[in-house]
Amino acid sequence: MNELLRQLLFLPEQRSSLAREIDGLHYFVIGVTMGGAVLITLIGGYFLLRYRRRIQDTARPHAGTVARPALFLETVSLFGLGFLFLTFWNIGTRQFVDLRTAPDDALDVYVTGKQWMWKFGYPEGESEISVLYVPVRRPVRLIMTSRDVIHSFFVPEFRIKQDVLPGRYTTAWFEASQPGAYPILCTEYCGTSHSGMRGQVIALDPADYERWLAGGAASTPAFAQEAAARAEEQFAAAQPTMPARGEHAAARHGCLRCHTLDGTQHVGPTWAGLYRSVVPLEDGGERVADEVYITESIMDPLAVLHRGFPAVMPSYLGQITPPDIAAMIELMKSIRDVPHGPVVPWDGGVSGGGAPAPGGVRP
Repeated sequence: MNELLRQLLFLPEQRSSLAREIDGLHYFVIGVTMGGAVLITLIGGYFLLRYRRRIQDTARPHAGTVARPALFLETVSLFGLGFLFLTFWNIGTRQFVDLRTAPDDALDVYVTGKQWMWKFGYPEGESEISVLYVPVRRPVRLIMTSRDVIHSFFVPEFRIKQDVLPGRYTTAWFEASQPGAYPILCTEYCGTSHSGMRGQVIALDPADYERWLAGGAASTPAFAQEAAARAEEQFAAAQPTMPARGEHAAARHGCLRCHTLDGTQHVGPTWAGLYRSVVPLEDGGERVADEVYITESIMDPLAVLHRGFPAVMPSYLGQITPPDIAAMIELMKSIRDVPHGPVVPWDGGVSGGGAPAPGGVRP
């Protein structure tokens, strides 16, 4: 019966622990509403036929002949409507409390909405854009905020929908019941590319989830890799400018672990003000940070070394595509006028600068 009603009402599949319960309330409300509409229609039709005026009906009924039945019907109707209201309120309130109260063993994931992407951060240190990896049969609590405007996080198969507000944290939780890939939508208009602010929840078996934590997306099943690729394509299509695509590519390839965009020096030089600047080299020479130098530094970072920074960056030859490199160069161009501080030699993290992380681009 549940599956029949779900299909009749064109609802998506139920893929979370609370989805069937939420749909049950939906069926109940729809059923009572439709039943009430049919009942009113039948009673109205009966009254039209039973009490229609005839030409021979010239005598007026006495005023008291219908007062008692009408009062009885009104009383029954009022009590019936009150009972329905309290029933709906009780079930809905209980479901609301269940949705807002995550189990104690829930996995926390930090979600940031931004025009026009979803960013996910994990306690283990992993971070993803547009793809949320979760284990099945384990509660997941989302701790959400926005960096710009109001967004709304919606996963139809999980029956979870929560507004994401700038300057505030809101929470919601779910427990995926089956492995699979489920679309994430933004259901609060947030600007030009609102319709492209999409993503994927990839629910994995616990063993596959642990392999993902240890080895990244390449160690996930084929369906997860295909879903992640779709999310990447959707994200790229939603980015209106090359610098925005470049920022996403830099985050995806790990460049922003060692470089900053705001002028702060880190393990590698900041990208702010870098493009077309004169770069001092370790061997005493100088280079202009143009397209050739930046591309060479990404593909063969040990060929020329920026003075004052450690040679810790691996080669990305064959790993970063030419479109991503072009987008990152456009990002550097867009922050060319952002001021940056003096170069402070990196001391291996002794003074709190942090340790170098694999994947940092150091032009």
